[in-house]
Amino acid sequence: MTDIPRVDLGGKVAFVTGAGSGIGRAAAIAFAMAGAAVTAADISEKGLRETVAEIEGRGGRVLAVICDVTKSSDVKAALDQTVDKFGRLDIAFNNAGIEQPAQPIAELSEDVWDKTIAVNLKSVFICMKHEIEIMLRQGGGSIVNTASGAGVLAIRGQSSYCASKFGVVAVSKVAALEYANKNIRVNAICPGIIDTPMIARYTGDTDEGRARVIAQEPIGRMGRPEEIAGTVLWLCSDAGAFVTGHAMVVDGGQTAGI
Repeated sequence: MTDIPRVDLGGKVAFVTGAGSGIGRAAAIAFAMAGAAVTAADISEKGLRETVAEIEGRGGRVLAVICDVTKSSDVKAALDQTVDKFGRLDIAFNNAGIEQPAQPIAELSEDVWDKTIAVNLKSVFICMKHEIEIMLRQGGGSIVNTASGAGVLAIRGQSSYCASKFGVVAVSKVAALEYANKNIRVNAICPGIIDTPMIARYTGDTDEGRARVIAQEPIGRMGRPEEIAGTVLWLCSDAGAFVTGHAMVVDGGQTAGI
């Protein structure tokens, strides 16, 4: 019997978008603590400084890059910097995203629709396009894209958000099929209600708002960013080597009974 793989990313290089807060920050720290060199990309300079301080304070290696993931030139430049500094790209966690204000379709503006699709979905296409080019040259890699429970379940008042996250699941599955024989694995992760700055904005950061969303979770609490990061870490490691084309729901049971 062969040994069961452990999550050891020593010698690997990981690229994380939306790394300035929440799930992205937790994942960047987790990758670094597992031994990977990490590029932390975000549009927020302040958020990146805090993430870098966390990683360097724990002895990890990190490169911070300001990046607008809706711009192909920004993404390509960030990935070029990653390869220039660390020599390769083994892992990509395309996690940057925004929320949508709760509004029915007839009241939703085209600007909100376009921005949500651009940040949550188009960015995943742009990132994968450039990441896969690098991974093809070096012989493989692993990509995880952040979808959502809203990528497997429709939610009233969230048409643009659901459309973007259902799209992330779809494009992840297509890419997985297209590159499975090239040693590139592509998966999506579908978090439930996670205690992040995004959820704080969505709930108004009030006790009443938090109670309202927690009531949707059978487990009786919000998830922690570190719990999503741990799942992403597993998907990107050799322990998850036979997993590709999967949308992994990590939601405390929120969608289990639907």
